[in-house]
Amino acid sequence: MTFSVRQLIFILSLLLPHWALAAVDSAYLSELQARAKQLHLAERPEWRKLLHYQPRMIVSGYRGQVDSPAFYLAANGKTEPQAELDATLASFFSDTLETDTVQNPQCAFIARYQWLHAQLHFDAARLTPRICKRYQQWHAALNPEHFTLIFASAYLNSPSSMYGHTFLRVDARDQNEQTRLLAYAVNFAANTNETNGLAFAVNGLFGGYAGAFSMLPYYTKVREYSDFESRDLWEYRLNLSSEEIERVLQHAWELGPNYFDYYFFDENCSYHLLGLLQVARPEFDFTTRFRWGVIPADTVRAITSYPGLVHEVVYRPATATILRYRLAQMDDADKASVSALSSGRISADAPALQALPLARYAAVLEAGLDYADHREAAGKHDVADAAKLLREIRTARSHLDIISAPVVPPEPEVKPDQGHASSRYILAAGRRATQNFQELQVRATYHDLLDAEAGYIRGAQIDFFNTTLRHYEGAATRLERFTPVDILSLSPRDDFFQPWSWKVAGGWERVSVAHGNEPLVGVLEGGMGGAWSGAHALSYLLLDASTRVNSALVRGYAYGMGGSAGSYLDATPAWRIHPYGRAIRYFAGQQDSLLTLGVQQRVVLAKDMAVRADVARERQLRVWRDTISASLMVYF
Repeated sequence: MTFSVRQLIFILSLLLPHWALAAVDSAYLSELQARAKQLHLAERPEWRKLLHYQPRMIVSGYRGQVDSPAFYLAANGKTEPQAELDATLASFFSDTLETDTVQNPQCAFIARYQWLHAQLHFDAARLTPRICKRYQQWHAALNPEHFTLIFASAYLNSPSSMYGHTFLRVDARDQNEQTRLLAYAVNFAANTNETNGLAFAVNGLFGGYAGAFSMLPYYTKVREYSDFESRDLWEYRLNLSSEEIERVLQHAWELGPNYFDYYFFDENCSYHLLGLLQVARPEFDFTTRFRWGVIPADTVRAITSYPGLVHEVVYRPATATILRYRLAQMDDADKASVSALSSGRISADAPALQALPLARYAAVLEAGLDYADHREAAGKHDVADAAKLLREIRTARSHLDIISAPVVPPEPEVKPDQGHASSRYILAAGRRATQNFQELQVRATYHDLLDAEAGYIRGAQIDFFNTTLRHYEGAATRLERFTPVDILSLSPRDDFFQPWSWKVAGGWERVSVAHGNEPLVGVLEGGMGGAWSGAHALSYLLLDASTRVNSALVRGYAYGMGGSAGSYLDATPAWRIHPYGRAIRYFAGQQDSLLTLGVQQRVVLAKDMAVRADVARERQLRVWRDTISASLMVYF
């Protein structure tokens, strides 16, 4: 095919403008990249927060924590902040049009775009700004005015929530305290439908799940936590400017389709929520201090540590908390009526109830309604027609011409962020039989029942990675005990609530075997039973099972069953006493009868300091040994 000179000139006239534009784009991109390097933008904390870079622990350099391949645009962007910045600038020249499934990079990475624009002042004639309709619609639906950090108290029956949970509520401009349930919440969680608690814990320890941010109505979280799981909520209203709120939302938008490998102890809901919030201000640095692990209470402490960041704190008691408080105000006769009413044993218009003074009658109907609703939400379907029963109680209450005062349980004196720090070491000295010893104990996290209770859930013990080193005089220092997991849940029982108490612990500890040797033996123990609460006491009785494994044991193992009992007595707010006893009969493998009697005492000196005294008498392999010790406990 041949072209005339006139045809060639026409074709060139059509192509030249595109060639010229391409040359200008390339030149402008090079100019922007050069200015970014001159300004050291890749070294700025704002850029490293947006890309979730953290310094490597062993070798020099950085590593990005986002694990989605699409989040880092450069081939080496996960480890090279400058390369990722250059690739990000290049992506902004894309002419990709927005659809329902595709975004232009200026919109997909809107937080990066806005920050780089503020630093480099893009020329709109040379870098066309894109309209991000999807982000604008999402933002308009949120209509943000404030952020509120939500802390849900611990829930021991779920491995993912045994420390509690934190998430962020976006408060809209047209909402008030009465309509706040309609707000949206930004939540980070592992993407899994796993219902097996052990499987979740194992996979969560080793990054077996993808964790991602999601947006959901706040009322669904309140229903889940307050109604179904009986967890109190604490709302920490944050004092952020509209520009700071906008930066956080822009970053939440670009994180939305991406994921992180979820790790139970460090890269969890608490850690990544802090990573999201710290983009609000350049001086915020929440995540650096938590390289080895973070729990929800630490998130709240990190936020409250910045003066003026928390505007106000609101306590939202769980449905069960309100119900317990309501029942505590009643006498025994009215409690019995509530129990009979909520189980359908008497009707709402029974003569015995109608004979009560009007205020008491209303109170019984209201408590009966709350208790019946609570049982239904908890999955206890022991009433033939629960819906009919609830309807009858509501109808009877609506016929009473009396307005009851709201039932408001008192707010706990100590908030979750004001309790003791979650890590702890113990310095101890003592004597076992005829030998003196010194001991160092270090716990990674988080709380046991001899720690100060303020700010924590009563009866909930969660100890992870508790390590004890002991030195006997004239002998080498040895590892006395290593307990990766020690969980104890003492949930008090009464006429209305009958939860089971339970415990599980596993690790290695010194155990007596033949010839006076004490090797480290693998131990797995569990128990179940009941607990009962008084004004200043929490008592328990548990059926226990214990397994020991070591080649030094007869047949290499020992298995037994028995029981344990004790009571945590608060003589004063600072002084707690724990008398206890435990008996285990090992009837398989190495046979033995283990018996332990003891008393533990703790006195709080300050929020993060206490002293402890232990006295115990223990029988192993028919040999009795007495142990006494005194300890200083320091929390950090």
